[in-house]
Amino acid sequence: MKLLSIAIPCYNSQDYMEHCIETLLPGGEDVEIIIVDDGSKDRTAEIADSYAKKYPNIVKAIHQENGGHGEAVNTGIRNASGLYFKVVDSDDWVNQEAYTKILATLRELSGGSETLDMLISNFVYEKEGAKHKKVMKYTGMLPENKMFHWEDAKHFRKGRYILMHSVIYRTQLLRECGLELPKHTFYVDNIFVYVPLPYVKNMYYLNVDFYRYFIGREDQSVNEKVMIKRIDQQIKVNKIMVEAVDLWKLPNRKLRKYMFNYLEIITVVSTIMCIRSGTDENLEKKRELWKYIKEYDIRLFHHLRRGIMGTTMNLPGKGGRKISVAAYKISQKVVGFN
Repeated sequence: MKLLSIAIPCYNSQDYMEHCIETLLPGGEDVEIIIVDDGSKDRTAEIADSYAKKYPNIVKAIHQENGGHGEAVNTGIRNASGLYFKVVDSDDWVNQEAYTKILATLRELSGGSETLDMLISNFVYEKEGAKHKKVMKYTGMLPENKMFHWEDAKHFRKGRYILMHSVIYRTQLLRECGLELPKHTFYVDNIFVYVPLPYVKNMYYLNVDFYRYFIGREDQSVNEKVMIKRIDQQIKVNKIMVEAVDLWKLPNRKLRKYMFNYLEIITVVSTIMCIRSGTDENLEKKRELWKYIKEYDIRLFHHLRRGIMGTTMNLPGKGGRKISVAAYKISQKVVGFN
């Protein structure tokens, strides 16, 4: 069995996927790199095959009809032989020194008496043109360099969330929790990191800047204009998260609070993108989303609306929407949203 399986979802990634792969190869034969060519039209398939041929004991190339980012991740999970599983997007990369420490830590913990479910590390916003690189750390919120449980976690500050970039899951846990990401849908990374959390018992936080998250391409899914264009997919993911976990039944108070806060920020993003678009059609989608939450779980609706972010994002009229946008812009600078 491999120690770590790393899935690289690729769609028309010929211009940057090699850099991503090259940063992962130093993991050697402890690592399995699964390049998932998701119906690409460029040289992605050719590049994937060339790496699989050159490194047959490390790299696996899988070709499939286009199913979107989520289906590429699903394929990675289905084909993973590693004890642990990580997703690295094809335009991102990893830091070599941190990578070495990650693998050494996983190797050490895999032989212990307790089973590690989730390893957390830092990630860096590699924003094009930005002089200062924003680092997402979890110091002061999570114990460092030891196995811990949800009871040991401290308060998560606003803007500090465990994202796909910062997490490595135990592969079998992802299978046992029944994780299945929707096809042809963007923003499924939120589902990936959210749905398995109630199954996580043991965690480990390694304070290293491992994942380098590139932001800057105009066609990138997290570009605000692109997000507004794809608002239906953001709302779809939002609804899937509402239905995926009954938060009220979670016995652990700290886990429950964390997941409420995470669902809140996703709902705020859906809301503010509808407002930012400025169209009557999307404002109606905003109203429909909140109506849906109210009808699905009225306690959840009141919980989300009662929070400061939920309140700020639902102020009435044009004036209220201006305040919502202003609050969002402030949070962009304070929290480091792209």
